[in-house]
Amino acid sequence: MSAGRPALVLAWFVAACSWGASFLFIKWGLEGLSPAQVTLARVLFGSVFLAGWLLATRTRLPRDWRTWGHLSMLGLLFCFLPFTLFAWAETRIDSGLAAVLNATTPLWTIVLVLLFVPVETVTVRKAIGLLVGFAGVVVVALPDLLGGASGPVLGQLACLAATACYGVGFVWLRRYVLPRGVRPLVIAFGQVSTGLGWSLLAAPVLSRDPVTLTPTVVGGMLALGVLGTGLAFVLNTAVTAGLGATFASTVTYLSPVIGVVLGAVVLGEDVTVAAVVGGSVVILGVAVGQGLLRLPGRRRRDATAARRRPAVPQPPPAAPVPR
Repeated sequence: MSAGRPALVLAWFVAACSWGASFLFIKWGLEGLSPAQVTLARVLFGSVFLAGWLLATRTRLPRDWRTWGHLSMLGLLFCFLPFTLFAWAETRIDSGLAAVLNATTPLWTIVLVLLFVPVETVTVRKAIGLLVGFAGVVVVALPDLLGGASGPVLGQLACLAATACYGVGFVWLRRYVLPRGVRPLVIAFGQVSTGLGWSLLAAPVLSRDPVTLTPTVVGGMLALGVLGTGLAFVLNTAVTAGLGATFASTVTYLSPVIGVVLGAVVLGEDVTVAAVVGGSVVILGVAVGQGLLRLPGRRRRDATAARRRPAVPQPPPAAPVPR
């Protein structure tokens, strides 16, 4: 284990906890704000927090427009679209259920990496993982589908659309931003601040509802912006750079557990059998698809293949990408 890996795993844990609690914070914000206003407050507080971090560390921002163009895409894919979709979804479903559906992010990441990253190939393990994972989504949605409840079903579809945005964002980050040598803090500030720009552009249309500010609403938005948007994005970007996009997306293993527990304890939400079983199946599918849980007999075949495989000299490490 490298010297930096324990710190990166800790960063992954803190980011997972922050994002797991975000679904509770969104519910608090919706007590006095519309979904688009929740997004606007979230990226506003997140941008201020990250700007202060930039000033404290004297971190310089990139000056080329191409980098900012890629960061603005991250702001759309990682911030404006999914934040608004999740907030809108939570007007129709419980925060715990939204947290469970957020666990599909690694599944979308696998699909999109296979489609758009040439070095990735479709394997039996990944195919089985995807099938199992999305079967879990069906289990989660089945009670509402059978009951004909259109509102909850639309909320669940909005969550899936949000996680698909995250999947595209992870691929975009890997292909177009990380190779440019941009620092994690700069990436985090760039995507959140451009997410604020997207929110301000949409505000005349989406954020016209009256606002009711209470200590719960303000506190929820501060926590959502500072923890669930500012700090978590810095940590997750660092994990993506150090351990890879697929591993970074596994923050959704822990966040649904935290989201369900907080929803039940703080908000008094019901923990349904479908959500627990379906969420577990989703996580099982993600674990299989990412190779964290091997298929029966796979370990033995891999070990035999490794013994038979001739030794191949390793190429020298690639030169660092200039900033």
